[in-house]
Amino acid sequence: MSLDELRTLIDRHAPRDADAVPAIDGLMLTRAERPTGPRSGITDPVFALPAQGAKRLTLGGRIYDYEAGQYLVVSVDLPVSGHCTRATPEEPFLGFGLRLRPARLAALLLESGIDPHAGAARRRTDDLPALAVGEAGADLVDAVVRMVRLLDRPADIPVLAPMIEREILWRLVTGAQGPLVRQIGLADSRLTQISRAIRFIRDHYTEPLRVEDLARLSGMSASPFHRHFRAVTALTPIQYQKHIRLQEARLRLMSSTDDVADVGYAVGYDSASQFSREYRRQFGRPPGADAVRLRNADEEVLAGQ
Repeated sequence: MSLDELRTLIDRHAPRDADAVPAIDGLMLTRAERPTGPRSGITDPVFALPAQGAKRLTLGGRIYDYEAGQYLVVSVDLPVSGHCTRATPEEPFLGFGLRLRPARLAALLLESGIDPHAGAARRRTDDLPALAVGEAGADLVDAVVRMVRLLDRPADIPVLAPMIEREILWRLVTGAQGPLVRQIGLADSRLTQISRAIRFIRDHYTEPLRVEDLARLSGMSASPFHRHFRAVTALTPIQYQKHIRLQEARLRLMSSTDDVADVGYAVGYDSASQFSREYRRQFGRPPGADAVRLRNADEEVLAGQ
């Protein structure tokens, strides 16, 4: 019954306005009435649980499919491509999401007494990929339902939402993907070391990149850093930077009429031809044609509202 109730709640509360501010900090509800085309973007650490329909995320060469009753965990900021693969007007895609905040996970681990540093466990988690899919148990789904119920009782949110968030985190920490989730809250975990490099690339994506500098920032030598970075993100540091550049370029092209070459230079490319070539390889169309298609698609969505 929990998934049935969750469908009803999300269908009622999912915002129709993309700019709507969530009533509960960190909560995201989504609804889609048809399969969507792949959309690229940077995803923060997040827990996502569909109540109906199915979704696909792609990272590098890895594909992650998940559907109602399954959940996705993303542990670091990643440049992913995602889209709904099953949704109809009669049975729309209905999804729940919750940002995973390292400080809250760290506090929970400290209070719980869980030892995430056990030797065997530590070795197994050194090269965990940053995305994972698991089966949502009844206790986890029940906690999610109770959080979304709070939207019908706004006065309860300040008191009860933090308590339910802790319960959701506890179910994740002690569940099948617990080793990955625990790494988010550990200051000295391999995942946290790689996260430092990821944040640096995101903040300096237009600048030339030296893997040796990133390795030093992460507290590793170059060779182990390169191996761990790829294990976590499915990308090399250079590939990660390229994904960030191209996604930023796509956002700029969608929201302005700037010259394609100027956009390429603005995101760090020295060659307009290289920018166009890599953009087409990533998104399937040249930059100018892709921008026109995306603007037209947005206008159609707005016209239908």
